[in-house]
Amino acid sequence: MKCPLCGFEFEELEAEKGCQGCPMHKNCGLSLCPNCGYEFVSPEPDSLKFMKKILGKMKTLGHKPSNPALPPRRGTNPD
Repeated sequence: MKCPLCGFEFEELEAEKGCQGCPMHKNCGLSLCPNCGYEFVSPEPDSLKFMKKILGKMKTLGHKPSNPALPPRRGTNPD
């Protein structure tokens, strides 16, 4: 990962070392640059970006995901 402020490149584990004293260090979504101390929003994993892209395309095409746990609506043919 790369710090947007100073440009220092570091591994995610290095960013976590600076957060150990914080009670929210597990789920805050921030990264701490070990070089300059700047906190910034962590980039999304590629897999999450991919899923958001697919879901966005499905919405634009008018696809509505079905939920088999819900009963069919009245007046609709389930077959």
